[in-house]
Amino acid sequence: MYRTVVQMFYEKAKNDPLLTCQRGKNEKGIFVSTTYIQLLEKTKAIASALMELGVKRGDRIGLLADNRPEWLAMDLSILSLGAIDVPRGRDAMEYEIEYILKTTEAEICVVENLELYKKLLSVKERLTDLKYIIVIDEKGIELSDTVISYNSLLSRGIERLGKEGEREKIEREVMLGDVNDTATIIFTSGTTGLPKGVMTTHGNFLYICRVGNTLYKFKKGEKWLSVLPVWHSFERIIQYLLISLSHTIIYSKPIGKIMLTDIQRENPDYMGSVPRIWETVKAGVYQNVRSMSPVKKALFNFFLKIGKLYSNAERKLLGSTAHTKSGSVIGDKILGILPYILLKPFNALGQKLVFSQVKSKLGKNFKFGISGGGSMGKDVEDFFAAVGIKLLNGYGMTETGPVIGISNTRCPKKSFIAPLPETIVKVVDIETGKDLKVGEKGELVVKGDQVMKGYYKDEMKTNAIIDKEGWLHTGDLAIMSKEGDFSLVGRVKDTIVLSGGENIEPLPIEEALRSSQYIESAVVIGQDRKALGALVVIDAKNCERYLKESGIPYINRDHLEEIDEVRSLINQEVTRLVSKVNGFKAYEQISRFALLPESFKVGRELSGKQEVKRSVVADIYKKEIESLYA
Repeated sequence: MYRTVVQMFYEKAKNDPLLTCQRGKNEKGIFVSTTYIQLLEKTKAIASALMELGVKRGDRIGLLADNRPEWLAMDLSILSLGAIDVPRGRDAMEYEIEYILKTTEAEICVVENLELYKKLLSVKERLTDLKYIIVIDEKGIELSDTVISYNSLLSRGIERLGKEGEREKIEREVMLGDVNDTATIIFTSGTTGLPKGVMTTHGNFLYICRVGNTLYKFKKGEKWLSVLPVWHSFERIIQYLLISLSHTIIYSKPIGKIMLTDIQRENPDYMGSVPRIWETVKAGVYQNVRSMSPVKKALFNFFLKIGKLYSNAERKLLGSTAHTKSGSVIGDKILGILPYILLKPFNALGQKLVFSQVKSKLGKNFKFGISGGGSMGKDVEDFFAAVGIKLLNGYGMTETGPVIGISNTRCPKKSFIAPLPETIVKVVDIETGKDLKVGEKGELVVKGDQVMKGYYKDEMKTNAIIDKEGWLHTGDLAIMSKEGDFSLVGRVKDTIVLSGGENIEPLPIEEALRSSQYIESAVVIGQDRKALGALVVIDAKNCERYLKESGIPYINRDHLEEIDEVRSLINQEVTRLVSKVNGFKAYEQISRFALLPESFKVGRELSGKQEVKRSVVADIYKKEIESLYA
């Protein structure tokens, strides 16, 4: 039995050598295939060349690149030698690169292109350990003895493999690997303060691959679309999982037109993504609906309501409803069977007449998508369930390899997630650490084989997140169901405390605001204030359409947020969505808001995982916030 990710890869390449492992675009934008045996040969060659450069077991190597076929080849080559990669994406700032490489004392750093090469050069003088830079895309870069291209490294390795005993030397290093060896040090995106280096072991990754195999009836040769930056642990574990399944990964981009075009070309079976991308897909569907004739628009809305009612009835019938107070599976089945029978023919008609076109956007073979890296809004969850697209809610964190739980693949429970097999979760009181009862809100803590080894060179922070009994404290607020599933309801540190002492979780409010077709993003504010406010980014296209349809003249489309009618429209949406009717208490309602001129950007307001950096937002928009409460 294999003990490392690389040993697993060797076994899969031996058993299924001619299966396609990767599909990536060449310079002409045409997809090109790499089989398992071809990737294995590349891995051995690069490992041999790295060994020539002096790489040995335990060394740390920087890997600054987004998802592309070369990333996985470099990763597996580094791990083959028992070395540890330290990944980061193209959105990394210069100070982050310096901090990460200096902390890990990296002697070699791989960069994707000229952009990252320039960032590295700007801090290179302070990186006294750095000896070699390896460049994947060498355009515009002057190569030398210490600045080496990926292609020349590969060629050098192929030549070395022809020497007697060289292959055996690499294979011996691979076999020396152990389950407790550190595979990677992933520095968190740092929504607050400096990033922490999460030490993830081969065993952490292999556990998730092992139990992931049991969650669904996967078949050899199935395909996944890759759109997220692979330096994130979520996309990375997907790549390892597909190797364990002998699957194919197709490299795309998280850009609507590119992603949807690639889906049509390649017809993937599965896709992992963050909530924002699924929200974008949903928004795109609604945008198409608005251009339909009144009759078609009415049909869509009618069948969408039918689909939502039907999916809820189906959950009850299949016993896939979570209970936090009263209720039982038998009771649900009794309540669900009649609406299920009555609605089934109408839902089937809606799927055929209306939603088949929506589903076709995801290709011919699409089975389900996984949403991870953040909490998925209930409106998004309801929408995809209604149109017949299975979307599973995954949950985890970098410190847990990263998966803690995922929705049931047969019939996902609305807003609830099941912990992975052999993973233990519970909800505890934030102040006392006492175990809480079903339905009571507290911090989610976890135990399992996916929990990290610790933070690199930071025992104090490690002990702060993993207690003496081995429970990892997630920092997420949750409630447990009778069935042992959990639902996320906020963040411990995101909690806003008003001056009157009311504790408020901003995430549900922000999700409600983002469900508006006229709102792109929203951040709730109000710490130590009398009432809540919000910073709102409008959806410019939909707001402009509203102005045109309403016959409202305007001069500059670049500053729609300054128009009184747009502000009035957003005020109506905020009042409608965050109201008592929708379950929000009086003190949870938004009393004031500011409209921002630009969308949030990764590397500025957003982390690499597209999560809002609240402290950064507070700094950038300090004047706007102060003016709201003046």
